[in-house]
Amino acid sequence: QRRVMGIGRNLRFKKMAAKRKAEIDVEGDLLEIMPLGAGSEVGRSCVMLKFKGKTIMFDCGLHPAYNGLSALPYFDEVDPSEIDLLLVTHFHLDHCGAVPYFLEKTTFAGRTFMTHPTKAIYKLLLTDYVKVSNIAVEDMLFDEQALNRSMGKIELVDYHQELEHNGIKFWCYNAGHVLGAAMFMVEIAGIRILYTGDFSREEDRHLRPAETPSVSTDVLVVESTYGVQVHEARNIREARFTGMVHEVVKRGGRCLLPVFALGRAQELLLILDEYWENHPELRDIPVYYASSLAKKTMTIFQTYINMMGDNVRAKFASGQNPFVFKHISNLRSMDHFDDVGPSVVMASPGMLQSGLSRDLFERWCSDRRNGVVFTGYCVEGTLAKHVMTEPPDVTLANGQKSPLNMSVSYISFSAHSDFLQTSNFIDILRPPNIVLVHGDSNEMGRLKGALNHKYQDKIQIFTPKNCQPVKMTFRGEKMAKVIGSLASAPLAQGQIVKGIVVREEFNHLIMAPTDLSNFTTLSTSTVQQKQKVPFAQQFRLLQTYLQQLYDNVEVGLTADSAPKLVVRLGEKSYDDEKPAGGSTVAADSVQLIHCSPDYVLLQWTSTPVTDMIADSIVLVILQMETSPSPGLLKVMSQTEDDREIEARNRRVIFKLLKEQYGADVHMKNGEVIEVNLDDNTATIDLENADISCSNETFKGRIQTSLRRIQSALYPLID
Repeated sequence: QRRVMGIGRNLRFKKMAAKRKAEIDVEGDLLEIMPLGAGSEVGRSCVMLKFKGKTIMFDCGLHPAYNGLSALPYFDEVDPSEIDLLLVTHFHLDHCGAVPYFLEKTTFAGRTFMTHPTKAIYKLLLTDYVKVSNIAVEDMLFDEQALNRSMGKIELVDYHQELEHNGIKFWCYNAGHVLGAAMFMVEIAGIRILYTGDFSREEDRHLRPAETPSVSTDVLVVESTYGVQVHEARNIREARFTGMVHEVVKRGGRCLLPVFALGRAQELLLILDEYWENHPELRDIPVYYASSLAKKTMTIFQTYINMMGDNVRAKFASGQNPFVFKHISNLRSMDHFDDVGPSVVMASPGMLQSGLSRDLFERWCSDRRNGVVFTGYCVEGTLAKHVMTEPPDVTLANGQKSPLNMSVSYISFSAHSDFLQTSNFIDILRPPNIVLVHGDSNEMGRLKGALNHKYQDKIQIFTPKNCQPVKMTFRGEKMAKVIGSLASAPLAQGQIVKGIVVREEFNHLIMAPTDLSNFTTLSTSTVQQKQKVPFAQQFRLLQTYLQQLYDNVEVGLTADSAPKLVVRLGEKSYDDEKPAGGSTVAADSVQLIHCSPDYVLLQWTSTPVTDMIADSIVLVILQMETSPSPGLLKVMSQTEDDREIEARNRRVIFKLLKEQYGADVHMKNGEVIEVNLDDNTATIDLENADISCSNETFKGRIQTSLRRIQSALYPLID
């Protein structure tokens, strides 16, 4: 009843896709993290990350307390087709159990990554899961064929190997916990997010501790399984464990050790084998490892010896195989078990959901001589969690009740980070933002309180529930790298760099157009434009019009002595010296040639700027042809009487500048105006329309003022 899958669900995915595509803001600064599982709970780990239009899913597990669709993460809260990456941290079912379903039965088309050992063991564990699941065929999430197909879609990643996909950089670190477990670091647009998955910073008999990243992280998504609890020292814990087992067999009972098939089981096997070796009186009591995967998984462990701890590698280097046990036998099924007298049986699964551990528990639970020792974390809602409360009776798989008379003990060998490990990890990384996942709400709340007290609210800490998004804003500076010929000489502080900005995902490069083909797959081309425009007015009149519109109008002659004007917008550009395509026209200018009394020829290299200049010049020419300005014609053919008008206009310019810039403005010889302001001096030559000033900013202000005054005195149209 929690959700309806199949056709209806696929339709919902498509509707959500259309809605969410409109919401994606690639340039936005909002980062969102949302658990689809493991939010204020332990089980079905699945955490979504969205930033800059990129979407990553961390882990894709099943909930051990549920079956069928109810065990899945809340996939209906996302559109799988939008997800770029699926990064799986390790092989436990609560982290990878839903991967075949997600890869084969949704619209997900991204890439999936896990480490070499994780992929190898993933196949074995899920094959076993399909075989031993006690649910109806129609409720099965996937079959063995779907699992085999998923294997071809999973890619491999090594520790510290940096990969990039669709603008997302990512790499991973050793996480301890189990063989091949990884913490993933993801970098998008310079923002780093570290997802720890399950991790342990304590070295044990066969695994190295989790690494500490050497780079800073902006967001830490970290497990909170044990909250503020602190694990016992390893030697004390091992002594208590062997003491519990010894006590059960000494009284003639059977000792059941429910464990995950892989991970902690190998650690406990090493401890028990050593203990039996050191206690000859126990050697007649059999110790069994009841797992159909035992032989296959031991081969995998031996293959990846180089990824294990110093203790195991040292023994292997000396010619010993630490996973060939002297006092432990493999028990493939109940048919091969001679249940007579005391014994120790390590059986999976660890939470008594089904399989050999459940069968043995139901067989032994009513006998007071027997005992069960839980060695790992038990999820709420599982039989193991219920048994740990020591109820008077339990419900068997067939629905009948049975008294619980066997002793119940618990000791944590769970390779999850405790409070000291987590807080020390945070001390080193000092992330400004922490998102707690993979912990029940009580433990998560206690851990948040302890961290807030320790860091005095200097770190933002979030404890989201499933499907509850955490939103953070990051406003990073955009950086551009200057390359190619533009970087051939050192750049000075404040120097203006002109070139083409090339963006590839979140990287920005500045280069000269000539370097484009060297550093990118792009190529350049130029369009040379020529246009003849009818013009029967005086060319000098056109010059005057254009000088009023543009600051930079150069006057000259062609090789054939034809009058020409060069109109340029702004300062001289970096490629003026070498016009594109062999043209004699600079790339940022438009050239006008008075070829005959009947027309003007416009030439330019086409760019958005020069096209705009050319359009404006054509507009001016057409306007002059249809409605020439009497005012400008009068300026062009001044008489003696008109010189007085010109002198009056110069006096007007002087008065307006004096009014704008204060008393320290002086007129010299009726042709030169000197403007003084804040230790800056500008000299204006009215006759030649030239301004001299050492301060370019002040000179620009004077140019703007003078242009506005001249526009008022000499309008284009009277």
